Amino acid sequence: MAIILAIESSCDETSASVCRDGVILSNIIATQAVHQKYGGVVPELASRAHMENIVPVVDECMKAAGCSLTDLNAVAFTQAPGLIGSLLVGTQFAKSLSLALNVPLIAVHHMQAHVLANLIGEEKPTFPFLCLTVSGGHTQIVLCKSPTQMKVLGETIDDAAGEAFDKTAKLLGLPYPGGPLIDQYAKKGDAGRFHFPEPQIPGLDFSFSGLKTSILYFLKNAGTSLVYKEEFLASEEEQKKFIEENLADICASVQARIVSILLNKLKKAAVQTGVKQICLAGGVSANSGLRNAFVEMGKKYHWKTFVPSFEYCTDNAGMIAITGYYKYLANDFSSLNVSPSARAEW
Repeated sequence: MAIILAIESSCDETSASVCRDGVILSNIIATQAVHQKYGGVVPELASRAHMENIVPVVDECMKAAGCSLTDLNAVAFTQAPGLIGSLLVGTQFAKSLSLALNVPLIAVHHMQAHVLANLIGEEKPTFPFLCLTVSGGHTQIVLCKSPTQMKVLGETIDDAAGEAFDKTAKLLGLPYPGGPLIDQYAKKGDAGRFHFPEPQIPGLDFSFSGLKTSILYFLKNAGTSLVYKEEFLASEEEQKKFIEENLADICASVQARIVSILLNKLKKAAVQTGVKQICLAGGVSANSGLRNAFVEMGKKYHWKTFVPSFEYCTDNAGMIAITGYYKYLANDFSSLNVSPSARAEW
Protein backbone atom coordinates (compact mmCIF):
# COMPACT_ATOMS: atom_id res chain seq x y z
CA MET A 1 0.00 0.00 0.00
CA ALA A 2 1.23 3.48 -0.87
CA ILE A 3 -0.23 6.56 0.80
CA ILE A 4 1.06 9.85 -0.60
CA LEU A 5 0.50 13.42 0.53
CA ALA A 6 0.73 15.97 -2.31
CA ILE A 7 1.26 19.74 -2.14
CA GLU A 8 0.35 22.20 -4.93
CA SER A 9 1.44 25.84 -4.64
CA SER A 10 2.47 26.91 -8.15
CA CYS A 11 0.32 30.04 -8.35
CA ASP A 12 -2.50 31.33 -6.14
CA GLU A 13 -4.13 28.07 -5.01
CA THR A 14 -2.87 26.36 -1.85
CA SER A 15 -3.88 22.73 -2.17
CA ALA A 16 -3.18 19.38 -0.49
CA SER A 17 -4.34 15.90 -1.43
CA VAL A 18 -3.95 12.36 -0.12
CA CYS A 19 -3.75 9.45 -2.56
CA ARG A 20 -3.86 5.78 -1.58
CA ASP A 21 -2.89 3.28 -4.27
CA GLY A 22 -3.98 5.61 -7.05
CA VAL A 23 -7.28 6.61 -5.42
CA ILE A 24 -7.75 10.22 -4.28
CA LEU A 25 -9.01 10.24 -0.68
CA SER A 26 -9.09 14.01 -0.22
CA ASN A 27 -8.36 17.15 -2.22
CA ILE A 28 -8.50 20.46 -0.36
CA ILE A 29 -8.05 23.81 -2.11
CA ALA A 30 -7.75 27.27 -0.53
CA THR A 31 -8.27 30.13 -2.97
CA GLN A 32 -6.79 33.62 -2.61
CA ALA A 33 -9.41 36.34 -3.04
CA VAL A 34 -6.80 39.04 -2.29
CA HIS A 35 -5.83 39.26 -6.00
CA GLN A 36 -9.27 40.23 -7.32
CA LYS A 37 -8.91 43.96 -6.69
CA TYR A 38 -5.60 44.02 -8.59
CA GLY A 39 -6.99 42.36 -11.72
CA GLY A 40 -4.44 39.53 -11.59
CA VAL A 41 -2.17 37.50 -9.34
CA VAL A 42 0.35 39.53 -7.32
CA PRO A 43 3.33 37.17 -6.71
CA GLU A 44 4.37 38.60 -3.33
CA LEU A 45 0.83 38.44 -1.97
CA ALA A 46 0.45 34.91 -3.34
CA SER A 47 3.52 33.57 -1.53
CA ARG A 48 2.46 35.19 1.74
CA ALA A 49 -1.01 33.67 1.46
CA HIS A 50 0.54 30.23 0.84
CA MET A 51 2.49 30.54 4.09
CA GLU A 52 -0.72 31.32 5.95
CA ASN A 53 -2.77 28.57 4.28
CA ILE A 54 -0.48 25.59 3.93
CA VAL A 55 -0.61 24.21 7.49
CA PRO A 56 -4.42 24.41 7.91
CA VAL A 57 -4.96 23.07 4.39
CA VAL A 58 -2.73 20.04 5.00
CA ASP A 59 -4.35 19.48 8.40
CA GLU A 60 -7.85 19.53 6.86
CA CYS A 61 -6.66 17.27 4.03
CA MET A 62 -5.31 14.61 6.39
CA LYS A 63 -8.50 14.65 8.46
CA ALA A 64 -10.69 14.34 5.36
CA ALA A 65 -8.62 11.35 4.20
CA GLY A 66 -8.82 9.68 7.62
CA CYS A 67 -5.03 9.41 7.78
CA SER A 68 -2.26 10.58 10.06
CA LEU A 69 1.17 11.84 9.02
CA THR A 70 2.77 8.63 10.26
CA ASP A 71 0.73 6.68 7.67
CA LEU A 72 2.45 8.44 4.76
CA ASN A 73 4.82 6.58 2.46
CA ALA A 74 5.94 9.66 0.48
CA VAL A 75 5.43 13.39 0.03
CA ALA A 76 4.93 14.84 -3.46
CA PHE A 77 5.02 18.51 -4.42
CA THR A 78 4.91 20.83 -7.42
CA GLN A 79 8.52 21.63 -8.30
CA ALA A 80 7.91 23.57 -11.55
CA PRO A 81 6.78 25.63 -13.35
CA GLY A 82 5.08 28.51 -11.54
CA LEU A 83 5.64 31.62 -9.44
CA ILE A 84 8.97 31.09 -7.70
CA GLY A 85 7.86 32.55 -4.37
CA SER A 86 4.77 30.36 -4.32
CA LEU A 87 6.73 27.26 -5.34
CA LEU A 88 9.26 27.89 -2.57
CA VAL A 89 6.58 27.66 0.11
CA GLY A 90 5.33 24.28 -1.09
CA THR A 91 8.82 22.95 -1.77
CA GLN A 92 10.18 23.81 1.66
CA PHE A 93 7.12 22.45 3.42
CA ALA A 94 7.34 19.15 1.51
CA LYS A 95 11.07 18.87 2.16
CA SER A 96 10.62 19.46 5.88
CA LEU A 97 7.85 16.89 6.12
CA SER A 98 9.82 14.34 4.10
CA LEU A 99 12.83 14.80 6.37
CA ALA A 100 10.82 14.69 9.59
CA LEU A 101 8.90 11.54 8.59
CA ASN A 102 11.90 9.91 6.85
CA VAL A 103 9.85 9.17 3.71
CA PRO A 104 10.75 9.72 0.04
CA LEU A 105 10.32 13.12 -1.60
CA ILE A 106 8.73 13.28 -5.06
CA ALA A 107 9.11 16.34 -7.32
CA VAL A 108 6.30 16.79 -9.86
CA HIS A 109 6.12 18.86 -13.04
CA HIS A 110 2.89 20.85 -12.95
CA MET A 111 2.04 20.37 -16.63
CA GLN A 112 2.64 16.62 -16.53
CA ALA A 113 0.26 16.51 -13.58
CA HIS A 114 -2.45 18.26 -15.59
CA VAL A 115 -2.13 15.51 -18.22
CA LEU A 116 -2.32 12.71 -15.64
CA ALA A 117 -5.40 14.24 -14.01
CA ASN A 118 -7.18 12.15 -16.64
CA LEU A 119 -6.11 9.03 -14.70
CA ILE A 120 -8.16 10.07 -11.67
CA GLY A 121 -11.48 8.26 -11.45
CA GLU A 122 -12.88 5.01 -12.74
CA GLU A 123 -12.97 5.74 -16.47
CA LYS A 124 -9.42 6.30 -17.71
CA PRO A 125 -7.72 6.48 -21.10
CA THR A 126 -5.46 3.66 -22.21
CA PHE A 127 -1.93 4.33 -23.45
CA PRO A 128 -0.94 5.88 -25.73
CA PHE A 129 -3.22 8.91 -25.59
CA LEU A 130 -3.12 12.51 -26.74
CA CYS A 131 -3.85 15.33 -24.34
CA LEU A 132 -4.70 18.93 -25.16
CA THR A 133 -3.57 20.85 -22.07
CA VAL A 134 -4.94 24.38 -21.86
CA SER A 135 -4.27 26.75 -18.97
CA GLY A 136 -3.59 30.39 -18.21
CA GLY A 137 0.14 29.98 -18.85
CA HIS A 138 0.39 26.99 -21.18
CA THR A 139 -1.18 25.50 -24.28
CA GLN A 140 0.22 22.13 -25.36
CA ILE A 141 -0.56 18.93 -27.22
CA VAL A 142 1.11 16.02 -25.46
CA LEU A 143 1.57 12.41 -26.52
CA CYS A 144 1.45 10.29 -23.38
CA LYS A 145 2.93 6.80 -23.86
CA SER A 146 2.90 5.89 -20.16
CA PRO A 147 2.55 7.72 -16.83
CA THR A 148 6.28 8.48 -16.98
CA GLN A 149 6.75 8.86 -20.77
CA MET A 150 5.38 12.03 -22.35
CA LYS A 151 6.33 14.07 -25.38
CA VAL A 152 5.19 17.60 -26.24
CA LEU A 153 4.12 17.59 -29.90
CA GLY A 154 3.07 21.22 -30.06
CA GLU A 155 2.84 24.27 -27.83
CA THR A 156 2.22 27.98 -27.98
CA ILE A 157 4.99 30.09 -29.46
CA ASP A 158 3.80 33.18 -27.60
CA ASP A 159 0.67 33.54 -25.44
CA ALA A 160 -1.51 30.80 -23.97
CA ALA A 161 -5.21 30.30 -24.70
CA GLY A 162 -6.07 31.07 -21.08
CA GLU A 163 -4.24 34.37 -21.37
CA ALA A 164 -6.28 35.21 -24.48
CA PHE A 165 -9.47 34.63 -22.49
CA ASP A 166 -8.28 36.71 -19.54
CA LYS A 167 -6.93 39.55 -21.70
CA THR A 168 -10.19 39.73 -23.63
CA ALA A 169 -12.15 39.84 -20.39
CA LYS A 170 -10.01 42.73 -19.18
CA LEU A 171 -10.57 44.63 -22.45
CA LEU A 172 -14.30 44.09 -21.99
CA GLY A 173 -14.15 45.53 -18.49
CA LEU A 174 -15.01 42.24 -16.78
CA PRO A 175 -13.67 41.63 -13.24
CA TYR A 176 -10.83 39.17 -12.49
CA PRO A 177 -10.84 36.26 -13.09
CA GLY A 178 -12.57 37.04 -16.37
CA GLY A 179 -12.19 33.77 -18.32
CA PRO A 180 -15.17 32.04 -16.64
CA LEU A 181 -17.29 35.16 -17.17
CA ILE A 182 -16.66 35.06 -20.92
CA ASP A 183 -17.93 31.47 -20.85
CA GLN A 184 -21.11 32.58 -19.06
CA TYR A 185 -21.85 35.44 -21.45
CA ALA A 186 -21.01 33.27 -24.47
CA LYS A 187 -23.89 30.94 -23.64
CA LYS A 188 -26.29 33.82 -24.34
CA GLY A 189 -24.57 35.10 -27.49
CA ASP A 190 -24.31 34.42 -31.22
CA ALA A 191 -20.91 32.86 -31.97
CA GLY A 192 -21.24 33.70 -35.67
CA ARG A 193 -21.92 37.41 -35.18
CA PHE A 194 -18.29 38.60 -35.30
CA HIS A 195 -15.38 36.97 -37.10
CA PHE A 196 -11.79 36.91 -35.82
CA PRO A 197 -8.78 35.52 -37.75
CA GLU A 198 -7.31 32.09 -37.15
CA PRO A 199 -3.46 32.15 -37.05
CA GLN A 200 -1.78 30.14 -39.79
CA ILE A 201 1.02 28.56 -37.72
CA PRO A 202 2.72 25.52 -39.30
CA GLY A 203 2.88 22.17 -37.54
CA LEU A 204 1.17 21.61 -34.21
CA ASP A 205 2.24 24.82 -32.48
CA PHE A 206 -0.18 27.54 -31.39
CA SER A 207 -0.17 31.33 -31.39
CA PHE A 208 -2.64 33.65 -29.67
CA SER A 209 -0.84 37.01 -29.68
CA GLY A 210 -2.24 37.97 -33.09
CA LEU A 211 -5.76 37.08 -32.02
CA LYS A 212 -5.40 39.20 -28.88
CA THR A 213 -4.25 42.13 -31.02
CA SER A 214 -7.16 41.78 -33.45
CA ILE A 215 -9.63 41.72 -30.54
CA LEU A 216 -8.02 44.87 -29.13
CA TYR A 217 -8.40 46.80 -32.41
CA PHE A 218 -11.89 45.41 -32.94
CA LEU A 219 -13.01 46.84 -29.60
CA LYS A 220 -11.10 50.11 -30.01
CA ASN A 221 -12.81 50.57 -33.39
CA ALA A 222 -16.22 49.63 -31.91
CA GLY A 223 -16.53 46.62 -34.18
CA THR A 224 -15.76 48.37 -37.47
CA SER A 225 -12.23 47.06 -38.05
CA LEU A 226 -9.64 44.50 -36.90
CA VAL A 227 -6.81 46.54 -38.40
CA TYR A 228 -4.51 49.01 -36.62
CA LYS A 229 -5.11 52.67 -37.46
CA GLU A 230 -3.19 55.70 -36.25
CA GLU A 231 -6.41 57.09 -34.84
CA PHE A 232 -9.12 54.72 -33.70
CA LEU A 233 -12.49 55.18 -35.37
CA ALA A 234 -14.48 55.26 -32.14
CA SER A 235 -14.32 57.43 -29.04
CA GLU A 236 -14.01 55.84 -25.60
CA GLU A 237 -17.70 56.48 -25.04
CA GLU A 238 -18.59 54.77 -28.32
CA GLN A 239 -16.34 51.83 -27.50
CA LYS A 240 -17.98 51.39 -24.10
CA LYS A 241 -21.47 51.58 -25.60
CA PHE A 242 -20.58 49.03 -28.29
CA ILE A 243 -19.29 46.56 -25.69
CA GLU A 244 -22.33 46.99 -23.47
CA GLU A 245 -24.77 46.44 -26.33
CA ASN A 246 -22.92 43.45 -27.83
CA LEU A 247 -21.21 41.80 -24.85
CA ALA A 248 -22.76 38.34 -25.21
CA ASP A 249 -22.09 38.15 -28.97
CA ILE A 250 -18.50 39.37 -28.54
CA CYS A 251 -17.83 36.75 -25.87
CA ALA A 252 -19.42 33.98 -27.94
CA SER A 253 -17.46 34.95 -31.06
CA VAL A 254 -14.12 35.21 -29.25
CA GLN A 255 -14.68 31.93 -27.45
CA ALA A 256 -15.64 30.16 -30.68
CA ARG A 257 -12.41 31.30 -32.36
CA ILE A 258 -10.18 30.24 -29.44
CA VAL A 259 -11.91 26.85 -29.35
CA SER A 260 -11.53 26.36 -33.12
CA ILE A 261 -7.81 27.17 -32.94
CA LEU A 262 -7.33 24.59 -30.20
CA LEU A 263 -9.40 21.79 -31.71
CA ASN A 264 -8.14 22.20 -35.28
CA LYS A 265 -4.60 21.58 -34.04
CA LEU A 266 -5.76 18.66 -31.90
CA LYS A 267 -7.50 17.09 -34.91
CA LYS A 268 -4.28 17.48 -36.90
CA ALA A 269 -2.28 15.76 -34.13
CA ALA A 270 -4.76 12.88 -34.00
CA VAL A 271 -4.44 12.36 -37.75
CA GLN A 272 -0.64 12.48 -37.65
CA THR A 273 -0.28 10.05 -34.74
CA GLY A 274 -3.26 7.79 -35.43
CA VAL A 275 -4.14 7.93 -31.73
CA LYS A 276 -7.86 7.67 -30.92
CA GLN A 277 -7.69 8.07 -27.13
CA ILE A 278 -7.94 11.86 -26.71
CA CYS A 279 -7.91 13.83 -23.44
CA LEU A 280 -8.47 17.41 -22.36
CA ALA A 281 -6.82 18.99 -19.31
CA GLY A 282 -5.86 22.26 -17.63
CA GLY A 283 -7.82 25.12 -16.12
CA VAL A 284 -9.35 26.21 -19.44
CA SER A 285 -10.77 22.70 -19.92
CA ALA A 286 -13.43 23.82 -17.44
CA ASN A 287 -14.76 26.10 -20.19
CA SER A 288 -18.13 24.69 -21.27
CA GLY A 289 -17.73 25.81 -24.89
CA LEU A 290 -14.43 23.95 -25.20
CA ARG A 291 -15.69 20.85 -23.38
CA ASN A 292 -18.81 20.59 -25.52
CA ALA A 293 -16.97 21.17 -28.81
CA PHE A 294 -14.29 18.65 -27.77
CA VAL A 295 -16.89 15.95 -27.07
CA GLU A 296 -18.71 16.66 -30.35
CA MET A 297 -15.45 16.48 -32.32
CA GLY A 298 -14.73 13.16 -30.62
CA LYS A 299 -18.05 11.77 -31.81
CA LYS A 300 -17.43 13.03 -35.34
CA TYR A 301 -14.00 11.45 -35.66
CA HIS A 302 -14.72 8.37 -33.52
CA TRP A 303 -12.34 9.27 -30.71
CA LYS A 304 -12.72 8.02 -27.18
CA THR A 305 -12.65 11.28 -25.25
CA PHE A 306 -11.83 12.02 -21.61
CA VAL A 307 -12.11 15.19 -19.53
CA PRO A 308 -11.28 15.36 -15.80
CA SER A 309 -14.03 16.42 -13.42
CA PHE A 310 -14.08 20.17 -12.74
CA GLU A 311 -12.32 19.66 -9.40
CA TYR A 312 -9.23 18.32 -11.16
CA CYS A 313 -9.15 20.78 -14.10
CA THR A 314 -7.93 23.88 -12.28
CA ASP A 315 -4.78 23.88 -10.13
CA ASN A 316 -5.19 21.24 -7.43
CA ALA A 317 -3.11 18.78 -5.45
CA GLY A 318 -5.11 15.76 -6.61
CA MET A 319 -3.31 15.82 -9.95
CA ILE A 320 0.03 16.16 -8.12
CA ALA A 321 -0.91 13.17 -5.96
CA ILE A 322 -1.79 10.88 -8.89
CA THR A 323 1.44 11.84 -10.66
CA GLY A 324 3.36 11.29 -7.43
CA TYR A 325 1.81 7.85 -7.11
CA TYR A 326 3.08 6.71 -10.52
CA LYS A 327 6.50 8.20 -9.83
CA TYR A 328 6.50 6.32 -6.51
CA LEU A 329 5.86 3.05 -8.35
CA ALA A 330 8.79 3.87 -10.65
CA ASN A 331 11.05 4.73 -7.66
CA ASP A 332 11.50 8.22 -9.15
CA PHE A 333 12.43 10.14 -6.01
CA SER A 334 14.17 13.47 -5.42
CA SER A 335 16.92 14.45 -3.02
CA LEU A 336 16.58 17.21 -0.46
CA ASN A 337 18.77 19.33 -2.77
CA VAL A 338 15.95 19.72 -5.29
CA SER A 339 15.00 23.34 -6.00
CA PRO A 340 11.83 24.87 -7.40
CA SER A 341 11.95 26.41 -10.87
CA ALA A 342 9.75 29.08 -12.42
CA ARG A 343 10.37 27.52 -15.83
CA ALA A 344 11.38 23.94 -16.41
CA GLU A 345 11.61 21.69 -19.46
CA TRP A 346 9.91 18.34 -19.43
